[in-house]
Amino acid sequence: MNAKIPSSSEHKSIDFSEATNPLEVIGANISKHVDPFGVASSVLNAQASWLMHPQELGRVMSALSGDMIALQAHVMRRALGIPSEDVVEPHADDTRFSDPVWKESATWDIIKEWYLAFTHRLQDMYFETPGMSGKERRRAAFWWRKWLNAMAPTNFFWTNPLAIRKFVETRGASLAKGFQNFMRDAKAKNIQMVEADAFQVGKDLALTPGKVIFRNRLLEIIHYTPTTKKVRSVPLLIITPWINKFYILDLTPKKSLVKYLVDQGYSVFITSWKNPTPDMSGVTFDDYLTEGVNTAVETVRDFCQVPKIHLTGYCIGGTLVSTYMAWANRKFGADKVPVADWTLFTTLTDFNHPGDIEVFIDENGVEAMEEMMAKKGYLEGSEMASSFRLLRSNSLIWTYWEHGYLFGEPLKPFDVLFWNCDSTRMPYAMHSFYLREMYLNNNLIKRDKLNIAGEPIDLHRITQPLYAVTAIDDHIAPWTQCYRIRKYINVDAPMHFVLSTSGHIVGIVNPPVTPPKRAYWSGDPQPNERYDDWMKRTKHQPGTWWGEWAKWLEERGGELIDAPPTSNRKYPALADAPGVYVLEK
Repeated sequence: MNAKIPSSSEHKSIDFSEATNPLEVIGANISKHVDPFGVASSVLNAQASWLMHPQELGRVMSALSGDMIALQAHVMRRALGIPSEDVVEPHADDTRFSDPVWKESATWDIIKEWYLAFTHRLQDMYFETPGMSGKERRRAAFWWRKWLNAMAPTNFFWTNPLAIRKFVETRGASLAKGFQNFMRDAKAKNIQMVEADAFQVGKDLALTPGKVIFRNRLLEIIHYTPTTKKVRSVPLLIITPWINKFYILDLTPKKSLVKYLVDQGYSVFITSWKNPTPDMSGVTFDDYLTEGVNTAVETVRDFCQVPKIHLTGYCIGGTLVSTYMAWANRKFGADKVPVADWTLFTTLTDFNHPGDIEVFIDENGVEAMEEMMAKKGYLEGSEMASSFRLLRSNSLIWTYWEHGYLFGEPLKPFDVLFWNCDSTRMPYAMHSFYLREMYLNNNLIKRDKLNIAGEPIDLHRITQPLYAVTAIDDHIAPWTQCYRIRKYINVDAPMHFVLSTSGHIVGIVNPPVTPPKRAYWSGDPQPNERYDDWMKRTKHQPGTWWGEWAKWLEERGGELIDAPPTSNRKYPALADAPGVYVLEK
């Protein structure tokens, strides 16, 4: 039976197997129509649950009282000019209070300390809410943290000493400029991170020379012009995520993974996905596999006249590549799979604990997104981008609020942020299937549970060598979940695992620099080895993993041959890189 989009009736409405609080059940039924993502209801449920557990509430109130006593003593010492250590220190990644004035000035230090004391304690309370399921506790804590972040003293003029200082220094010009920035963003209906015209794709970004050699309704395939006289006989195909545009891997020459690989002597091909329009609402996950990955693999094989290729997938593109590898092993047999080896960049296959994004993923949330998609035929890229910004609201929202509106600073031209804002849409049918079958039901890891393009999907059938790259600060694809691919592929399949410093993007866009900015751990995980055990025995190495990956590919890259032309008679150049689809809005 072919894969289909399961209707809502085929899924349980809500799973309360972990829940013990009846208010959680009642609240969920109400919020299904009023608050499908639990923005307010999860917080109210947590508050009600604490009231129903007075003994536990008394314990945390006692701990809070202790903090208040210590804080009051700190306030008195600072008021008298007596040196005093801060009662609560900001987290290492919290830069809101990094300016010395928040510690040197008694007034501002006291404001900071009161805010941090309450927010840290309240945040812990929501994570420890008694009588609620683990997921609902995490959801309540997530949304409460968003409210607390919004209420930070740094977000208001009269409680931000830097904004006041800048106002005095500029004689009010900073606030006047800030109001202009506010009106600019109000017109755009978004707190902007970068100007829409800060860069031009094909002129400032995505500069590696190449040609579009294939195009269908879903994608363009770009072949990059060789820069070496000889190349490895096994070509490399990169399946990019269709949530954003492909040029994150080809930003500028110094940051371009594509250019790096071409300069290492590889024939590099990449997918550039079409930005879906309403008439593509019926495009399915099956279509992305058959007309996307499978077509791209066969095109590259035919272009280079080779039996097998290197295949790489990034993010959701990696999830599709994982599905394809299971599909191809079933359809063709292990010996005839047209892929010699495969690589995954920050890719989830086990969606059991997908990180903070889980706050948006339950039956109510998915139904709400399906209703939005049904009206337009797609999910707007800006809606998904807003969700990802919420995951890191301090750095991706409130920093721009403070610097743009309170300081009156112009937006900085940052290429990664420009790419991040250059979002794409998701076809209704495909995205509904993806949300339900991957995130909601976690069916990719269940043997033969999914049927894609006529074949049952079982990751255990995959025997080809795998190189997997993750990032330690990745909040979209947590590395501990990405590591679990070792558990699901064939026990005899060779696998190499890399953990890079930084996050989902910068952990991958990680070019060699001197001195090194980042580092990584690298090693072969054993079939039943836990991620923490793997990390303990692997070496922490300074620099980027790019060179190691290039060597890994080289070992499997075949002999050196004369570099092929960028296009040929069978596959003529349809456009210069970066192509046409990447420019569609």
